[in-house]
Amino acid sequence: MTTALVLLFASATVGFATGLFFRVWSLLFVSPAIAILAAIGLQTSGFGFWTGIPIIIGSLVSCQLAYMVGAFHLQNEENSAEDLSDGAPGHDRQHGVGDENE
Repeated sequence: MTTALVLLFASATVGFATGLFFRVWSLLFVSPAIAILAAIGLQTSGFGFWTGIPIIIGSLVSCQLAYMVGAFHLQNEENSAEDLSDGAPGHDRQHGVGDENE
């Protein structure tokens, strides 16, 4: 059971990190790698074929959910609701630069 929890946690961590640093297309490489490594880890731990399938599916789901959380978190940092509602520029943006240069 510890192996299954470690796999779920590791795949969620990889998914979150992927969401913070890469685009969605990177899941095409990350998901098969997670499935293969989880299958190898479960097989060496003595899990059978039918007991390993739900754990692998859970690992893939947790990876993709964590990817969505990471990508959503990154998106919210760039465009906060406060900046959008009051029209004030963020800390790295300038307001009305075109008017000043003319």
